[in-house]
Amino acid sequence: MINKEQKQTVISPCISVCALDENDVCTGCYRLADEIRCWGSYSNSQKREVLQLALDREKRVNPFL
Repeated sequence: MINKEQKQTVISPCISVCALDENDVCTGCYRLADEIRCWGSYSNSQKREVLQLALDREKRVNPFL
């Protein structure tokens, strides 16, 4: 059975600060360039995985999170 949270569309973390660093990581949302490009085709569960990976990347840059 699918619960309401699983059905709800996961929104993009884009904050309109689109600049990739030397590792192809966006300095605004911390997604990889490929993750940004493919976002629209990802399932909600894939989007949640990307959000977790992006948060992990951001924590490496900002340990105060």
